[in-house]
Amino acid sequence: MDIGKIFEDGKKKVEGVLNLNPRLGKPSDELVKKIENMGIVPVIVIKDADKAVPLAQALLKGGVSCIEVTFRTDAAYEAIKRIHAAFPEMTMAAGTVVTEEQAAKAKEAGCEFLVSPGYDQRIVDWTRENDMPYIPAISTAAELQVAVYNGFRLLKFFPAEAAGGVNMLKNFAGPFGQVRFMTTGGISLANLAEYAACPYVAAIGGSWMAKGDLIEAENWDKITELCKEAMLAVHGFKLGHVGMNATGIDNTRAIANEFTAFGYTAKEGNSSTFMGGDIEIMHQNGRGTHGHVCFITYNVDRALAYLARFGYEPIPETVKRDPNGSINFCYLNKEINGFAIHLKRG
Repeated sequence: MDIGKIFEDGKKKVEGVLNLNPRLGKPSDELVKKIENMGIVPVIVIKDADKAVPLAQALLKGGVSCIEVTFRTDAAYEAIKRIHAAFPEMTMAAGTVVTEEQAAKAKEAGCEFLVSPGYDQRIVDWTRENDMPYIPAISTAAELQVAVYNGFRLLKFFPAEAAGGVNMLKNFAGPFGQVRFMTTGGISLANLAEYAACPYVAAIGGSWMAKGDLIEAENWDKITELCKEAMLAVHGFKLGHVGMNATGIDNTRAIANEFTAFGYTAKEGNSSTFMGGDIEIMHQNGRGTHGHVCFITYNVDRALAYLARFGYEPIPETVKRDPNGSINFCYLNKEINGFAIHLKRG
């Protein structure tokens, strides 16, 4: 009897069952990309379904097109149903799904994916049987290992701050570098940036953008304002440097010499000269009528999704990617007052 062959045959059968359809119950690549590109997922507790549609409208006006409506109230099912009908462009999630019955109702209401505050194998099984994308939550390495074994590559990290925050995610990254997280719990505008800058964070969830008292008061303008603040904060845009076009190396040196009066020292390179980290002088006319402006952002792919609504697109031949395929540099298609714009991850 060949014990080794029996073992291998059994292993293949088990793997065949687990991988019969690896997407069943797990978010598709397209859905994961949508979540990553949004970067922000408001977590909503709604008590009155009549307020659901104006709430969703306020979020969309603030630039947020993803929402997680939690099953903590009796109004959740109807709220999800109404938002889905009124705004099909809104990416809908049902949160705090802790039973198979809630999962079934959420799917019926029109949710695109489900989120739980923990990891429950019963709900994992249900979502796979019903082909419903699911993002369970973990807070420990033991739970994470089980989730990875079951094929999950996008998970909720909850409660994020109480469970160790960004430092814990960095610890997870060693043995579980293939996993990305939606982080929720204890996050607000005050600490959003450290999560947004973390490469292991796909999106950030929180209730501060649409707290219960704002919903009850129907303060839609304030909710829109908070969403706009969150959308800018998740990108972390900051000025990297300003570039100037010159007509040759002699012209570059002459321009550089003018900046020495302000304490700058020239560092001459092959194609440009940097004055500190603030000013770049191109040896030949580069992109832009007069030069360029560099903006640093946490995530270039996410920034491009955001900037698309303002008419900005990447110039394909300028795109540079890291080994994982993420964009780390590109020029945009529009100039501002004669200056080209480029994005850089940092």
